[in-house]
Amino acid sequence: MPEVGIFPLSTPPPRAVRKGLVGAVVTALAAALLALTPATKAEAAPVLLSQGKQATASSQEHYGTPAGSAVDGDPGTRWSSAASDPQWLSVDLGAPAALDRVELNWEAAYAKTYRIELSSNGTDWSTAYSTTTGAGGVETVDVSGTARYVRMLGTARATGYGYSLWEFKVFGSTDGETGPVIPGGGDLGPNVHIFDPSTPGIQAKLDQVFSEQESAQFGSGRHAFFFKPGTYDNINAQIGFYTQIAGLGLKPDDTTFNGDVTVDAGWFNGNATQNFWRSAENLALNPVSGTDRWAVSQAASFRRMHVKGDLNLAPNGYGWASGGYIADSKIDGQVGPYSQQQWYTRDSTIGGWTNGVWNMTFSGVEGAPANSFPEPRYTTLDTTPVSREKPFLYMDGGEFKVFAPAKRTNARGTTWANGTPQGTSIPLSKFYVVKPGATATTINAALKQGLNLLFTPGIYHVDRTIEVDRADTVVLGLGLATIIPDNGVTAMKVADVDGVRLAGFLIDAGPVNSPTLLEVGGQGAAADHSANPATVQDVYVRVGGAGPGKATTSIVVNSDDVIIDHTWVWRADHGEGVGWETNRADYGVRVNGDDVLATGLFVEHFNKYDVDWYGERGRTIFYQNEKAYDAPNQAAIQNGDTKGYAAYRVDDSVNTHEGWGMGSYSNYNVDPTIRQDHGFKAPVKPGVKFHSLLVVSLGGNGHYNHVINDTGSPTSGTSTVPSTVVSYP
Repeated sequence: MPEVGIFPLSTPPPRAVRKGLVGAVVTALAAALLALTPATKAEAAPVLLSQGKQATASSQEHYGTPAGSAVDGDPGTRWSSAASDPQWLSVDLGAPAALDRVELNWEAAYAKTYRIELSSNGTDWSTAYSTTTGAGGVETVDVSGTARYVRMLGTARATGYGYSLWEFKVFGSTDGETGPVIPGGGDLGPNVHIFDPSTPGIQAKLDQVFSEQESAQFGSGRHAFFFKPGTYDNINAQIGFYTQIAGLGLKPDDTTFNGDVTVDAGWFNGNATQNFWRSAENLALNPVSGTDRWAVSQAASFRRMHVKGDLNLAPNGYGWASGGYIADSKIDGQVGPYSQQQWYTRDSTIGGWTNGVWNMTFSGVEGAPANSFPEPRYTTLDTTPVSREKPFLYMDGGEFKVFAPAKRTNARGTTWANGTPQGTSIPLSKFYVVKPGATATTINAALKQGLNLLFTPGIYHVDRTIEVDRADTVVLGLGLATIIPDNGVTAMKVADVDGVRLAGFLIDAGPVNSPTLLEVGGQGAAADHSANPATVQDVYVRVGGAGPGKATTSIVVNSDDVIIDHTWVWRADHGEGVGWETNRADYGVRVNGDDVLATGLFVEHFNKYDVDWYGERGRTIFYQNEKAYDAPNQAAIQNGDTKGYAAYRVDDSVNTHEGWGMGSYSNYNVDPTIRQDHGFKAPVKPGVKFHSLLVVSLGGNGHYNHVINDTGSPTSGTSTVPSTVVSYP
C-alpha cells in the first residue's frame, strides 16, 4: 500500500543524473536570463554594494586571511588562498543588483588569468569578464548584468604563492528597491546575561533564574548566561529549562569555573527523564567535589566543555534518565552514565566510561571503550566520517563575534585541545540581532540584505516562512530561542545552497497544521554540497506540549550532504494539547537528499513513521526513539498488512544506507496489547547495513515481534530487556 506523504514518493533518479539534468536546465535558464539583461548601466548612480557583505572562498592560506577580509573596507586586511589553481572568492550582495564595475586591489600575489562571474543563485555562473593578462595592483573591470553573487575565479597565478586580495569591491545599483537598511550588531537584549570575574552578584543571578526555570518545562522564560574569559571562583550554576550557559573565549580553557555547572532532578522527585531543553558550552570546570553532575535527557547538549575531573550523568539517587549528547569535549576523569538508558558521545576525549544500560555509542572519541555490543552495550567507531562543530558566540578583544568551525573528515578528538581552532570568525555587525517582537518580514529583509541571524532568547511568532537562500548563512539561537509558525506556515526553509548553518533554536508547531516545520533544500534539490555541507545542530522540533500543535512532517531534508548533528524531534506525550488527534503529526524526519549524515538523532512519538529515508548513501550514528504512547488501539497504527509503522524506515528504492547504535522503545500505555512487527524496516540489499540495533518494551506496554524486518527475537514479558541484532544483514 503506498504511503501518504507531502511529496510524491516515486523513486528519484540516481544522484549523478539528477544533478546533471537539473544543473543543465538551471544553467541554460541563467544564461538566457543574463542574455536578456540590458547592457546599459542602471540609471541610479552606482554605489559600493559589497562592503560588509558575506564573502566565501575556495580556500584560505591560514587563520588570519579569511574571505571576509577582502570586503571589510580595511585595506590592511586581506584574503589569500592556498597555492594552487583554480581558486575563487565570491561575495553575496544580499539581493539582485544592476552591476557597473568590479575593483580588485591585489597584494603581490595576483592573478594572471581570471574571470569575473555572475550568478543569481550562487550555484550557476556566467562569465562577465575574462583576461589572460592580469597586471596586479589595482584593476578596475567594467561589467554589466543583474546578479546577486559576484566572484573572481582565478585559473593561473602570476607567482608561486596563492591569490591574495586586499579588497574586492563590487559597484552597482539596486534602484532603491531594497527598502530601509537594517543595521547589523547591537546589544543582545535583556535575557542575555554577560559577566566578567569582577561582576558582583553572579551566583545570586544564577540562582534567581534557576528558581524561575527549574520546573518551567513549558514556560515562556528564555535565558543565556555568557562568561567573559577569566577565572570564576565558588560558582554552582544550576541549569533549568530553556537556559544556556557558555564561555566567551575561543577555547573552553579561556573561561574557567572553580565550581560546577549542575543539572539534577529534584524538581521531579529524582527522575531526570524530563530534563530537556538546556545547554552548556565552551567552559572549563574544576568541580568542587571532583565530579560534575549533568543529569539530562533529550535536547540538552554538552559541547566544547573541559571537565577537570569526573562527570556524572545520573541524578542524585540514580533515578531514571534518558539522555543524551556530548561533543567536542574533554573529560579528564571518568564519565559515569549509571542509570542513563542511552548516550551518544562524538569527537571528544575521555578518561574512561564506567557502564552501559541499553545503548552507549561513541564516534571519534579518544578513550572510548572498545566496541562490544550487545554486552557491554558499547558501539564504538574510531572516527566520525564528517563533522563540523556548532557555531558559537565569543569575544575577540572587546568585540563580539561568531566563530564558525571548519569541516573535518574522519574526525577524532576535540577541535581545540591541540592548537588554534580552525574556522571563520564573523563579526556581530554581520548579524541581524533578532529580539522578541521582530516580525518575519523584518527577518527576511535582513536575510535579503546579506545579514546572518542571531536570535536572542525569546519566543518568536512568524506569520510567513523565514527564507534562508544565501550560501553560508548562519542562523544561531541563544537560550533556546523558540520559533512558532502561525496560520499553518512552514517556520523555516533553506535553499539548496552551500554551507548554511542552523543551530541552537526550537521550532514549536502552531495550532493550525503546518505541512512542514523545517525544510532544508527545495523539492528536487540536486546540487553537490560535499565540500561545504549545510548543518543542523541543536535544532529541536516540538509538536504539542506547550499547547495544541500540528504538523504533517516536522523536518524535510531535500539537499544532499546535509549533516544533522544532534536534534530532538518530538511529538509530545505529555503537557498541554496532547492527544492522538489533538497534536497529530504523522512523520518526524524525512530525508530525500543523498549522502546525508545524522550524528545524534532523537525522534519520538509520531503517528506514523518517525524517520522515513529516501536518499542514497545515508548514514546515521546513534538513533533514539519511542513509539507514540497514545495509540488508542491496534487498528490506529495498522500499516496495510504490517502491524505498526517502523521507527526508522529506509525506502525500498534505496541501494546504500548504513546505521550504528540505534534503538526503538514501545510504551503503548493506552493499549498495552499493541504489537509492532518491527522497530526498523529496510530493503534487503548488500549496500544496506545496520550495526548494534535494539528494541525494548517498557514494562510490557506493547511489544515488537522483530527488531528489523523479520530478524531479531520478539520482546516479551514486563522485564524491559532489549532484544538485539548485532549486525544486519
